[in-house]
Amino acid sequence: QLQLVESGGGLVQAGDSLRLSCTTSGRTLNYNHIAWFRQAPGKEREFVAVISDTTRRSAYADSTKGRFTISRDNDKNTVYLQMHSLHPEDTAVYYCAATSQQVLLTGPTSYKYWGQGTQVTVSS
Repeated sequence: QLQLVESGGGLVQAGDSLRLSCTTSGRTLNYNHIAWFRQAPGKEREFVAVISDTTRRSAYADSTKGRFTISRDNDKNTVYLQMHSLHPEDTAVYYCAATSQQVLLTGPTSYKYWGQGTQVTVSS
């Protein structure tokens, strides 16, 4: 069982930056592709970004491309989501998710393991 834990959320103002972290206790993340999703109240969970296990290939949603950067430090068993130029519409609970499938997947049903989420609130 892979237990993911997100951290780094908070309340910020529009235009601010924030960095989220995703780590795990016990098993390593290093052989999994890791994605970030988010879910705003009343909306479906949506893809944000994904990074491959060792080759560091990545993909982004159109709404986050150029503002968000996903990265990973396998020595620290941690995946990051650096967010810049935050907008009020970025307000959501952000989740990290893991899959052992060796492709960059954007659908939430493709991910077996999920964290509990961290709240990001962007005020205008």
